[in-house]
Amino acid sequence: MATDNLTAMLNKTKDLQLIQTPIPTIADDEVLLRMDCVGICGSDVHYWQSGACGPFVLHEPMIMGHEASGVVAKVGPKVKNLVVGDRVAIEPGVPCRYCEFCKTGRYHLCPDMKFCATPPVHGNLVRYYKHAADFCYKLPDHVTMEEGALLEPLSVGIHACRRAGLTGGHTVLVLGAGPIGLLTMLSAKAMGASTVLITDVLQSRLDFAKELGADHTLLVTRESKEEDVLKSILSLLGDHPDVSFDASGATATVRMSLLATKSGGVAVLVGMGAPEQSVPLSSALSREVDIRGIFRYVNEYPIALSMVASGKINVKPLVTHHFSMEETVEAYEVARQGAGIKVMIHVQPRDTNNPKKF
Repeated sequence: MATDNLTAMLNKTKDLQLIQTPIPTIADDEVLLRMDCVGICGSDVHYWQSGACGPFVLHEPMIMGHEASGVVAKVGPKVKNLVVGDRVAIEPGVPCRYCEFCKTGRYHLCPDMKFCATPPVHGNLVRYYKHAADFCYKLPDHVTMEEGALLEPLSVGIHACRRAGLTGGHTVLVLGAGPIGLLTMLSAKAMGASTVLITDVLQSRLDFAKELGADHTLLVTRESKEEDVLKSILSLLGDHPDVSFDASGATATVRMSLLATKSGGVAVLVGMGAPEQSVPLSSALSREVDIRGIFRYVNEYPIALSMVASGKINVKPLVTHHFSMEETVEAYEVARQGAGIKVMIHVQPRDTNNPKKF
C-alpha cells in the first residue's frame, strides 16, 4: 500500500504548505481515489489570501481543491457503479440525501452539504482522497482528466443557463469573461442562444472569448459611464438581451444585468459579490425582469459530461497553465495574479491517465 499522501494544506491565511497526511479509510459506499487533476478556482484563492469566501470562513487548517478528477484505487463493498481503474470526475458536494431539499431534487441547498474545500470540509488536492461513489462519474475513454476536472466549473455555467430558462433563439449578455463567465457563454451557445455578447475589463480575456465563440465583445473600463455601457450593449445586440448573466459580482455588473435585460426577461446573478449592494431594483421589477440567483449546481454533472464527451462544448482551451503538485504554491501565485484562464495542478505526472490521443 502506498504511503505517500502529499497534501496541500492551508494552515491559515497566506500559509499554504505541502505536508504528508494519512491515506483515508473508506466507508462501504465510498471509493478511494488516486487524484490526477485539480484546478484552481477563484474561491481557493480567496481562502488562501483572505481566509474567507462569501459567508464561508476558514477557522482551522483545510486541505485545498474541489475541481478534480482521479482514478479509482479501491472500492467499498456496497459500490456497484465503479471498479478499480475507472477514471472519474468528482462532484465535490455530498448532501445528506434525507432532507426536504435532497428529496425534492435540490440537493445543492442541503443544509448538511459536505463540499470539498469549503470550511470546515477538507478538499481533494492530495495524492489519495476518499469520496462518495455515487458522486463520482466515470469518464469515457476519449475524455481527458483535465476535462473531467473542468466539469465542476462547467456545471456552474450550465446551472446558470437552466435557471435562466435559456432556450434556442435567446440573445444573451454575459458580464465578466473570467472562467465562469466563459463557461456560461459556452453553455449558452451549446443550449441554443442565437447571439452572445460578453464584457470584461481586460481586452486579453475578450480576445480569448472571441476565439471560443463569442458573437460580440465589449471592453468596459472602470471609468466607463453606466449609460454609455448600456448604449453599447443595445447597439451591439440590436435590442435588450433576453437573458443577462452577471459572472462578476461587482456592483457595476450586477446593476448592468438589471438595467440591460429586456422587459419580461431574466437576469441571473452568478458571481459572488458584496453582501449588500445598491441596485436599480424598482426599475427591474416594474419591467417584470426576473432576478434569479444560483448556488453551485444540481443534477448538472451528467449534463456537463455529456456535452464535453459529445464535443458540444470544448473546455480544453481554458487550461492555460500546468503545474505539478510539488509546484502548488507557485500555481496558486499564478492564479492569484490572474494570469491565463484556468490553472491546473497535476497530482500525477501530466497525461499519465489520459487517452493515447487527445
